[in-house]
Amino acid sequence: MAPKAQAADAQVVENPRAKARATYVRVTPMKARRVIDLIRGLPADEALTVLRFAPQAASEPIYKVVASAVANAEHNLRLDPETLIVATAYVDEGPTLKRFRPRAQGRAFRINKRTSHITIELESIAPAPAKKAPGRSAPAAKAAPARKAPAKKATARAADEATAAPAAKAAPAEKAAKAPRARKAAKAAADAPEPEERPTTMTDEIEVLGTDAPEQTAQATETTEEGTR
Repeated sequence: MAPKAQAADAQVVENPRAKARATYVRVTPMKARRVIDLIRGLPADEALTVLRFAPQAASEPIYKVVASAVANAEHNLRLDPETLIVATAYVDEGPTLKRFRPRAQGRAFRINKRTSHITIELESIAPAPAKKAPGRSAPAAKAAPARKAPAKKATARAADEATAAPAAKAAPAEKAAKAPRARKAAKAAADAPEPEERPTTMTDEIEVLGTDAPEQTAQATETTEEGTR
């Protein structure tokens, strides 16, 4: 059974990886690990962007390590930088530099200046080929009858247009026929003589006043009789 397991493992093809490491960096491992956790698993371009704008002091040396790993993958392994992701990123503790600070009464306090070893591994992952969605051929076959439906609508529209075309042509003809009549009527109204004005008499005034004002009519007759005398 063991040989079969080895054969199965041999068939697995690992993606190419590019590695870069910085040793004896004068940054404490705890502070470096806080920044490393931000970029683990990100694409290389995005990781560089995050490190460029990160406020931590450890982001500068880690940025240089990631940029070095990208350069190694591009020039040494001929990999596309756009396919690289941060597959592995960790920080090991390096040697500690011991220093002393003098204190009161001849005492000395120890100062530990820690160092770190930063390791970055980038893995090239090829983009997955676009898979064709299953079942697209069936809707294509169903779409053929659907295209015939607009043909019936087109014939109905053509029939409506054919019936509407004579009516549209007849409308201007009717307007053209009515135009001379209107012109003749206008000329006749202009040539008609104006009615002569005749002087108004008492009878006209009585007709205007009407039968509802008998007193006014009586006064009007009296004034006319006095005028004649």
